[in-house]
Amino acid sequence: MDSSRTILIVDDVPMFRELESVFLARCGRVVTGCNGAEALTLAERELPDIIVIDDCLPDLPGHEVCRRLKASPGFEDTPIIVITRAGSAIEHAKAVRSGADDVLSKPISRLALVETVQRFIRFSAPRGLPRVTVDTPVHLVSPDTDSWGVARNVSRGGMFIEMSSDFDSEKELRAEFELPEANETFSRTVRVVWQRAQWREQPAGLGVRFVDLDAPDARRLDDYVHERALPGGWSAPRAAGEATG
Repeated sequence: MDSSRTILIVDDVPMFRELESVFLARCGRVVTGCNGAEALTLAERELPDIIVIDDCLPDLPGHEVCRRLKASPGFEDTPIIVITRAGSAIEHAKAVRSGADDVLSKPISRLALVETVQRFIRFSAPRGLPRVTVDTPVHLVSPDTDSWGVARNVSRGGMFIEMSSDFDSEKELRAEFELPEANETFSRTVRVVWQRAQWREQPAGLGVRFVDLDAPDARRLDDYVHERALPGGWSAPRAAGEATG
């Protein structure tokens, strides 16, 4: 066990709390809570390196706890994973908009939970999700936007879209695209995370994060990436451009 890392797990169901504690026991020192108020208290007292919180708590939703912590001094960069019970697009969107660094849904596997936590705590800089190179048109639509770009890579978290743009940070748009070779069509809300102008050999483009991603689409994206990724997958620091989640 890596006792130098503290992991806060919050779930009101004892069975899930115990399972997640067992899953993550080798990743660090585990502290547990059973509701939103306790989560806020434990976070202030323990200063965890990462927080794993269920979205459906008896007093405060997990996404609301996440929102409050992300707005508190000292917790802006603390990774928070929100776990939804139904895996619905609505719950996923609430978690993303609250500032969650990743969103998983129950039933959750040991492998998925451990890999997600380790992405944030094993390295000096947080790692992005595994992604693969693609070359597919993306239609971006909003009440004031109707434009096209080309997706150059994709993960369960988001995409890098090559295009010239001047969107506001956190602007949300509808992205319509098809995954090459899979005949998988997606139409999902995305949020602009960053954008860059063309510089030397780097094309202009923007990184977007999927907002209203339901569990079936998340699985389809994960399967698509894992089937095409190099052995061991591929990830990059979140600050390194294309990594959006």
